[in-house]
This record gives sequence, C-alpha cells and structure tokens, in this order.
Amino acid sequence: MNFDLSENEEMLKALAERFVLDRYDLDRRRAYQQEDIGYSSDNWQLMAELGLLAAPLPESCGGLGVDGTSIAVLCEALGQGLVVEPLTENVILAGRLLADASGEGAQAAELLTGVANGQTRVALAHAEAGGRGGLLWVETTAAATSGGWRLNGVKACVPSGTGVSAYIVSARIEGAPQDREGLGLWVVPADAPGLAQRSWRLVDGSLAVSLELKDVSAAPEMRLAGGLAEIDRAQSVAQLARAAEALGIIDRMLDETTEYLRTREQFGTRLASFQAIQHRMVAQYAVREQARGLLNRAIVSWETPEFDLAVAAVAAYIASTALTFGHEMIQFHGGMGVTEELVIGQAHKRLMMLTRWPLSPEIAMEQYASLLAA
Repeated sequence: MNFDLSENEEMLKALAERFVLDRYDLDRRRAYQQEDIGYSSDNWQLMAELGLLAAPLPESCGGLGVDGTSIAVLCEALGQGLVVEPLTENVILAGRLLADASGEGAQAAELLTGVANGQTRVALAHAEAGGRGGLLWVETTAAATSGGWRLNGVKACVPSGTGVSAYIVSARIEGAPQDREGLGLWVVPADAPGLAQRSWRLVDGSLAVSLELKDVSAAPEMRLAGGLAEIDRAQSVAQLARAAEALGIIDRMLDETTEYLRTREQFGTRLASFQAIQHRMVAQYAVREQARGLLNRAIVSWETPEFDLAVAAVAAYIASTALTFGHEMIQFHGGMGVTEELVIGQAHKRLMMLTRWPLSPEIAMEQYASLLAA
C-alpha cells in the first residue's frame, strides 16, 4: 500500500513544521503555557491565517474538509513540536461536533465560522465525576420550560475550556446516568447566567475548567440536533488526532534520546555503544513502529465501517505503552530527564495526558475489545 503523501498533504505538513520552527522552543513553550488561557493567542491567530484551524472542519462552515491522513499529518507535526495550542480539543473535537450536530441553527453556523477563522473557541463539556476512567455517566439534567430548557449539573473536567466563547454541554432529558439514550446537546455561552467556572492546570501544564450549571436557561435554538452518537463520532476523529500527536511526541523523544546516547560518555565510552542500552532502545523503537502501523491502519480506514475499531486499537495501544516508553527515555537521561530544562520531561507530561484522557488505558482496552466483539 502506498503511504506517500499527496501534494496538499505535504504542503499542510510543511506549514505545521514551519509554524513549529518559527514559534517554538522550550522557553517559549513554557511562556505560552503561563498565559491566562494556557497558550498563545497570537499563535492561535497565526494558525488560523495558515489554514491550520480550518483544515479539519467541513467546507460548509468555511473549513477545508481534509481527510484522516491530513488530520494525522498535521497533529503529528504539531506533536513533534510540543505545541500547546488546543487544536484537537477546540477544533477537531468541539468544532466537528458542532458541525455534525448543528442542524439548521444560525447560532451554531455563526460559531463555526468563528472557529474556522480563529475568532471563536468552543469546548465540549461532557465528562462528569461519576464517569471514572471515561465511562459514560451523565447526571446533568435538561428540563423543558415554556421558553426552552433549563440545565442543572456539574461537568468535572473540560480540557482547554478556559477563555472559550461557548461550551457544548451534554445533559440528560430522561433515563439513568449510564444510559446511552436520552441525552441532548446544548450550546451554552461562557457568560451565561448561572454558569460558574473554576480553572486549574492539568499534568501537562495545560488549563482545564470545571463547570457548575445552576438553572442555566437555554433557548430552543441553542439545542443541537444530536446526542451521544454525534459525540462518539467526533471523539473517534479526535482520538485519531491524539494518537497522531502522541506519535509525534514519541518520535521527538526517540530522536532526542538517540542523539544524547551517541554523544554522552561514561567510563570513557559513549553510552550508545553499550549492548544493554542498544537492546532497550530497539525495544522502544519497536513500540514506535507498532504505533505507526496501527495509526496507518486507522488512516486507511477513514470513512469506512472499520474506522472506529481501528482508532480504538491505536488509542488502546498507545495508552498502554507510551508511559513505559517515556520512562525509558527519561532513565537514559538520568536525573535531568525529569526536569523542565529538557524536552524529555515536558514531552513525557504531555504523553501522560494523552494516555489518560479521555479514556484510561483500561477503559480504552475495554472499548477496543467491545468493538472487536461486535
């Protein structure tokens, strides 16, 4: 099978790599994360100007409508640069969900145009405290009123939810918290009366918020034409993007460690010459190659019935192996490997986030097994 990139895919990759080269080093990355929204607003606008924000969105809302290959190529390049701008959470997940479930709503169409041009950010508020490890659990309720809907509940963790214009909130109209049926989606402005936000930093240094909704009013036009099925579809594409980002990070860590072992000497001998270290590096090289193979399988399954299964496979594999890979890379660097002064430490923290959100390794494997058995 030919995995060579097309001219457009090569161009997209080159744009992402040039963005990283021009805008990123470790010091600037740390500075970006310390900004109030957890990343650089200037970088976000530059990504919009380059078309990187529009690329994953449908053409109907001003996007470029690229396929799975381009999404993976883009996110892998950004992963190699340890880019902190939340493309996956705010565009690939929330933006595509908004496009998929917007129906005929003018409000959603306006938001989507803003997402594509970088003027607007939207985040999905779905996870709740009862959904341990990523299991389905929605206690937030939506009650019909004479003027629309009234939302009440708590969303425990909304990654990249700081400074957004609106949230896509999942709420239960009927049924038990773990039921797949009976869910709806609403667009809730970030400044809606009754909506309280609390922000904190995640393990990788990015910002997340928790939301408390107390009698938040939502007009009829703010309800989206979708539910859990639309969330699942958007999450599958987002999981492809996360897997590609993780692979980019793994590539970067492997390259950095290989170079370190070639130059660092101990007992008058370069570390790369020790046979035990060579064997350990080969084992981690195999991890990288297996991850790439599974990602390629997901890419070629784009828009086929096997796509969800293929994405679940690469997500489960990376979730179960990436942290051990990171531990190995850190150990080769010694104590410096865990510091903020080296790429390795920062990269490993991002891998920790990608392998624990939105699914734990155990739930990711269960999801893959259930799809395999279906």
